Amino acid sequence: MEEAHLPQKARDKSIAVAVLTISDTRTKADDKSGKVICDKLVEAGHTVKAYEICSDEAVHIVERLSAWSSDSSIQAMIFTGGTGIGARDITVETVSPYFTKPLDGFGELFRFLSYTEDVGSKALLSRAAAGGMGLQAVFLLPGSSKAVTLAMDKLIVPELPHIVHELGKHLE
Repeated sequence: MEEAHLPQKARDKSIAVAVLTISDTRTKADDKSGKVICDKLVEAGHTVKAYEICSDEAVHIVERLSAWSSDSSIQAMIFTGGTGIGARDITVETVSPYFTKPLDGFGELFRFLSYTEDVGSKALLSRAAAGGMGLQAVFLLPGSSKAVTLAMDKLIVPELPHIVHELGKHLE
């Protein structure tokens, strides 16, 4: 849906987002992907409510997910890292069971864009995903800053207000 067709309140709304980088090796000083996400959110007029890094351990990921899901001021969460097929890539298995409304089209479109724009057949290795968790939108992105840039520019930033609006629509 084009932005002009969204209700005015959905187009103008600044979304409060929590960002989590999932990595055993990254720090805030060298976390390019987390920085890209935060910068693109701010450039689009949104608010970064929290930005953290945690290890590739399910317990640590669920701690952040639980804390942020119980914070009604957070409208969306973006996780980067752990969406590949390696043994330590557990983000999808850890987070997706909490989705109340899977957004299958997000992963499908992300892989299509990755395939056509740069990655080619390696795009099939990505398990990027998204879903609604109650009233919150949750995005699971690869750890690559190039992949994060693609997802933010082509999918998340253009649709974030609309997704959040739709998740809360039944409350209007």
